[in-house]
Amino acid sequence: MKLLRYGPPGQEKPGLLDSDGNLRDLSDHVADISGDALLPANLAGLSALDPTSLPLVEGNPRLGSCVGGTRKFICIGLNYSDHAAETGAAIPPEPIVFMKATSAIVGPEDAIEIPRNAVKTDWEVELGVVIGKTAKYVSEHDAMDHVAGYCVINDVSERAFQAERQGQWTKGKSADTFGPTGPWLVTSDEVHDPQALAMWLEVNGHRYQNGTTATMIYGVRYLVSYLSQFMSLQPGDIISTGTPPGVGLGQKPPVYLKPGDVVTLGIEGLGQQRQNVVQG
Repeated sequence: MKLLRYGPPGQEKPGLLDSDGNLRDLSDHVADISGDALLPANLAGLSALDPTSLPLVEGNPRLGSCVGGTRKFICIGLNYSDHAAETGAAIPPEPIVFMKATSAIVGPEDAIEIPRNAVKTDWEVELGVVIGKTAKYVSEHDAMDHVAGYCVINDVSERAFQAERQGQWTKGKSADTFGPTGPWLVTSDEVHDPQALAMWLEVNGHRYQNGTTATMIYGVRYLVSYLSQFMSLQPGDIISTGTPPGVGLGQKPPVYLKPGDVVTLGIEGLGQQRQNVVQG
């Protein structure tokens, strides 16, 4: 299934995308695409519905984040071998973990706002993993049983805040609008191999990132198990798993976002995003 949320910010309704690309309303069956709705039994119930029996959503409504009520937005740094090489960083001996504020989450076509005093706002196309069942001290063998599905994430980053303002990375990652998520949550049964997905990102029509999840240092299965050793993962939590090469920081000379830019990005089978860049 391709699950989604549509409507004005803060008033999103649950829906799905049918096989013909039409939006269908799920409001009679689930309150939101969040929390317990992502439990395996509840996803199975939604999967059993006949999409043609669901109300058709007319027009082209705004899409919100494909997951509502996210309590943890966990990110992995330097998780692609070719991206680590691009930045001149050593391969990390364990995953680099940081948190992105959940207030950064927006829809896949909402504008990116450059924060005040920002000078190095960058882009990062990433595979998002959405948790569907509580994971605590899970083994790699069982880790995938806790994944509801996958989505596209743009891990927008202000590099000066991240690297030049002391402390950890979080303040360079958490500005409002720095977490476009969606357009859809594609359930795990439709993603045969999360480690074999092509991914790309363009700014103003120029392709900067053109990679694949195959070059991840730590794959989805490992990350879910690893993170569950340090914190419980609950339904609706998101893991953003790192980015391939081609970020603005890695260009020679570096290239950063400015008001008026248009960012487009996508991952094979998971849909595309488009964001206009504005001054915050």
